Amino acid sequence: MLSSLSIRNVVLIDELDLNFGKGLCVFTGETGAGKSVLLDSLSLVLGARADTGLIRHDETQLSVGAVFTLNPTHPVWDLLAEQGIDCAEKEELFLRRVVTQDGKSKAFINHEPVSVSFLKTVGELLVEIHGQFATHGLLNPATHIGVLDTYGRLDALKTRVMTAFQSYRTAQKNLKEAETQLADAENQEAYLRESIDDLEKLNPHAGEEETLTQRRTQLMNSEKIMTCVNTAYTLLTAEENGVMTQLASVYRQVEKAGTYLPESFDSLIKSVDEAQAVLADVSGELENIGESFGDVSELESIDNRLFALRDASRRYHVGIDELPARLSAFQEQLSTLEKGEEYLRACRQKTDEARQKYLSEAHLLSDNRRQVAKKLDKSVMKELPTLKLGKAVFQTQIVSDDHQESPTGIDTVTFMVATNPGVPPAPLHKIASGGELARFMLALKVNLAQAETTDTLVFDELDSGVGGATASAVGERLARLAEHCQVMVVTHSPQVAVYGSMHWTVSKQTKGLQAVTQVKQLTQAERLAEIARMMSGEETTQTAHIMARELLENAQKPRLL
Repeated sequence: MLSSLSIRNVVLIDELDLNFGKGLCVFTGETGAGKSVLLDSLSLVLGARADTGLIRHDETQLSVGAVFTLNPTHPVWDLLAEQGIDCAEKEELFLRRVVTQDGKSKAFINHEPVSVSFLKTVGELLVEIHGQFATHGLLNPATHIGVLDTYGRLDALKTRVMTAFQSYRTAQKNLKEAETQLADAENQEAYLRESIDDLEKLNPHAGEEETLTQRRTQLMNSEKIMTCVNTAYTLLTAEENGVMTQLASVYRQVEKAGTYLPESFDSLIKSVDEAQAVLADVSGELENIGESFGDVSELESIDNRLFALRDASRRYHVGIDELPARLSAFQEQLSTLEKGEEYLRACRQKTDEARQKYLSEAHLLSDNRRQVAKKLDKSVMKELPTLKLGKAVFQTQIVSDDHQESPTGIDTVTFMVATNPGVPPAPLHKIASGGELARFMLALKVNLAQAETTDTLVFDELDSGVGGATASAVGERLARLAEHCQVMVVTHSPQVAVYGSMHWTVSKQTKGLQAVTQVKQLTQAERLAEIARMMSGEETTQTAHIMARELLENAQKPRLL
């Protein structure tokens, strides 16, 4: 609720500090005393458009500060936390607005500078003003669906709809991704099949390039190599002068010497014998090398193979050794494509099922909303006659559209009003402003009191054009509403004023050479005198005092809810 309001240099107000409490706060006073200035000041600190004409004469700037005492769970705290504004204690919230003669405006929340637009956003969560000044809240059709749901205690159904909506949106997202992937794969299908066919025909192997390169090098130098190999083989195996022939002679001579002295030549004989065996192996290997070279005409096929491999490497942007892996990747992509259609069908089925589940929950919520709407319409209509709106009509319009999917369901909820016979109902925010609208809002607010989310309501010109029993009915309903939230009302009706739990009078005094608006909280005796003045005019009669006392006593009697 609004705990205090500090005003400096606003029109006729030079310096004013007001402290408020719970319940119904009433402001009375003569016309032109400055009651509207109070509402202008409150609107400014809530983010209304600045007007330099509100700055007091001969002053350079105005300022308005407001302190709100709020529940720790109030939604405004989360909003402030998102903006990084200090609100650790979550008890009191301080707003301040400064406007200078050059048209500049500054806004502060908890002493931290903020934009005026953000100040307005915060203000709309704190105070709702109805009358000839700024209006929001229920005059914004976007709020109607939430108000109706809260009034009907439909939170559990709303949660089910929101959960179903989120599941549906997830299914839609998965379906879209599957469609995109399949479309991309289909665009590449011809390329994939052509590439797979090409690589399967090529049949590349890991390490093939190195093997072929080595073989090519071998064949290109085969003539020189064979010359060397043949020469070496001849030197080893020639019948007359070959190394192996000579070594055989050596062996025979050593062996012959060993017949005379075996102990001295056994080791030597063994070594020569081993040398013969080694040379025999070398001879065999040289012979095999010659046979392994084959025909040099093989070079052409090797070159062609290497060219094909390198061409594929360039086309598929991988190394030759990576071609087998690329073939596997292409084959896997094609397999995914073939399975993608099946996956896409599954995604479509899940999406259809999720949508049907969502629509089922949304239709159930719609049915409940229509039942709640009938109850609300009936309750509001009961209030209208006593508020001198007997010919008015109130209807809660619910338009459902299965294609209008949202977390809150498929409904658009609008509070509709017709204030004159024969005129079709129109959205609440489009009917004429003034006392008639304010009383209509009162009738609605009284029935929505349990669902009210705004801590402070302000009504202006609520008693315009009414008096007597109607004015008393207005006051009684304001008092009922004030049992659920803080209500402030500017009134000229004594029948309304007597219901206030706090009563201020606004008057215009002369201070020096300038007129100054003063606001005073009344004692019980002062309040009786003010009610009597409102009933009789400038000269208060004894009868007016008696009637004022009677009004106050009747207003303090227990009310039937």
